[in-house]
Amino acid sequence: MKEFIKNLLITFGVILLFFLPFHLIKPSNSKNEYPIKTLDIKNLEPAIGVEGGELKRSLSADAKTLNPVMAQETSSTAIIGMLFNGLTKTNVKTLLPEPDLAEKWEVNKDGTVWIFHLRDAKWFDGKPVSADDVVFTYNQIYYNPNIPSSAKDVLTVEGKPFKVEKVDDKTVKFTLPKPFAVFLNAVSQPILPKHVLEKSVKEGKFPSTWTVNTDPTQIIGTGPYKLVKYVQGQYVIYERNPYYWEKDEKGQKLPYIVSIKSQIIKDPDVSLVKFLSGESDIYGVRATDLSKLLENAKKGDYTIYNLGATPSTLFLFFNQNPKAPIEKYKLKWFQNTKFRQAISYAVDREGIKNIVYNGLATPIYTAVTPADRRLYDENYYPKYPYNLQKAKEILLSIGFKEGKDGYLYDNEGHKLSFTLITNAGNKEREAIGNILKEDLRKIGIEVNFQGLDFNNLVSKLMSNYDFEAVIIGLTGSMDPYFSQNVWLSSGHMHMWNPKQQKPATDWEAEVDRLFNLAAVELDQNKRDELYKKAFKIIGEQQPMIFIVAPQEMVAVRNKLKNVFPTVWGWYKDEYVYIKE
Repeated sequence: MKEFIKNLLITFGVILLFFLPFHLIKPSNSKNEYPIKTLDIKNLEPAIGVEGGELKRSLSADAKTLNPVMAQETSSTAIIGMLFNGLTKTNVKTLLPEPDLAEKWEVNKDGTVWIFHLRDAKWFDGKPVSADDVVFTYNQIYYNPNIPSSAKDVLTVEGKPFKVEKVDDKTVKFTLPKPFAVFLNAVSQPILPKHVLEKSVKEGKFPSTWTVNTDPTQIIGTGPYKLVKYVQGQYVIYERNPYYWEKDEKGQKLPYIVSIKSQIIKDPDVSLVKFLSGESDIYGVRATDLSKLLENAKKGDYTIYNLGATPSTLFLFFNQNPKAPIEKYKLKWFQNTKFRQAISYAVDREGIKNIVYNGLATPIYTAVTPADRRLYDENYYPKYPYNLQKAKEILLSIGFKEGKDGYLYDNEGHKLSFTLITNAGNKEREAIGNILKEDLRKIGIEVNFQGLDFNNLVSKLMSNYDFEAVIIGLTGSMDPYFSQNVWLSSGHMHMWNPKQQKPATDWEAEVDRLFNLAAVELDQNKRDELYKKAFKIIGEQQPMIFIVAPQEMVAVRNKLKNVFPTVWGWYKDEYVYIKE
């Protein structure tokens, strides 16, 4: 349940991709202006609840796939995330790994051999989970060169895979080429059923298996809920997995809530109306919603929680992929570090924070937010404060000249013009796009700003690379290692120029080196220094022009009990229950 709530918040705008609001809320200068609840979960534990009830929620988009290995966007993971388990999971109170499908484990002295003992879990179809499923998932899927999986990026040490072997039906042995600092976190990747999927893997059909047109009852996992009905564009229905192993201290089945109905609502304004009218129980709050939500909180019987700084980042980036179907002269612009730095100086982060987020965000210049307590340092990373004059001076210094019409032109006579896209309906991002368009016009840059359907946008980013510039976001992770599919030059989500055979630039090669060193560094302080150096380089090069890290807020009906939300997910969310 943790994964679906986290993805729900993501889908509403903390993550992947809002029209400039024409009624602006004055930024708050007082911490007490909004009576919003904060939680310190350090000393909180859930009470014994009662089984039953239906949770009502909403999702902002249809899935692109129901296959967890192929899913690279929150529209998919928000729908299927609660269907699967890994060997481990993360306790969001301690941020440490704990057992999931693996009941326990042992490790040798140098940290290179791990033995996992599986619990007595069952798949949705009643068949037992075995070591064969684990070996199949890793060796035939994650390490299969013919299956494009971003998970592969986090399941290697210095580019080398783990050796995964069956010891007996309930025991699996992992042998690592080197000690691996975040190994227990890495093996939280979903385990998949061999008896269901082996045929499609052998026939080379796995990437097109479990599509959105698949009968939902054929999606076989081990998670707390199973998918029973999916009507695209309308709703998704889940029922509690009868074979799920977790129970409370009284022996009651977990999770307590027995069914979930998720309406698919692409317009966030409609989602807000649905929540206010009582048709949904949880709502990921946008800053522009606050006054309306606070006004109706007593009548609607709900609480707004401010979870604080999120690890999620919002940014603009340009397409630097030489294989992309864009003009070569534009590619030349986008690949120029000084061009990107100039654009960064033209981003009014403080204005965006106040106008778009009502002050509830933090300006950022690299991929580190205040939620990353180990790495965040305001004075360490380079900054690009809003300065249109400096931005224009940099552009002129690299060969652009001002034309009679006031626009800038390169030395070949091409107008400095590009198309900027984001996902339609996301008001924050639409507002930011309009602000950027106006500010860039002031220094002679023409921006064609467009909103696209979310899944169409994802296709452009991850499949055909047919785009020039994008406003989008990423969720962030508890450890930078788990974002290395973004930061390594070979990564599937190295979005400005993905899946490079070898680093295209010296600075990307250096980031690769630092990330690879950090992966095998067991001293936490040394690991953090390596990551900080990498993110400093990223801040200098600006391949992604980071804008803000929003604060995360969620509104929850008071009938839901044992509610402990954090930016990393909900603590012990399987204990959430309904008391009317």
